[in-house]
Amino acid sequence: MARVLVVGLDPAKLEGWDPEPVQTAIARGKARFDDYGVESDWCLVEPDADPEGAIAAALTGGKYACVVIGGGIRKEEPLLELFEKAVNLVRRHAPDAAIAFNRSPEDCADAAMRWLR
Repeated sequence: MARVLVVGLDPAKLEGWDPEPVQTAIARGKARFDDYGVESDWCLVEPDADPEGAIAAALTGGKYACVVIGGGIRKEEPLLELFEKAVNLVRRHAPDAAIAFNRSPEDCADAAMRWLR
């Protein structure tokens, strides 16, 4: 069975956000992996609390066919360096994994399936 790692921001750790809508979307996204019969692990990081260490630990904790890097990391200009580091951590720790990008937490499984079919 294919295994996917989703890397994103932890909405509960972001100041100035109501985390509930994002947490609800994440729950729907996790359910989509179940619909596809694909195992998923989620690494939700806090930008100010060693996100690189958390991502590296998650990547070395399993064998992944695909890593989805979430839009919160990719789309926010202040997080450009974290996005670069995340991509390079995937290349270093999971060199055989495809790298996918989602549009929202709900379509992480669809992003991964583009590479797992």
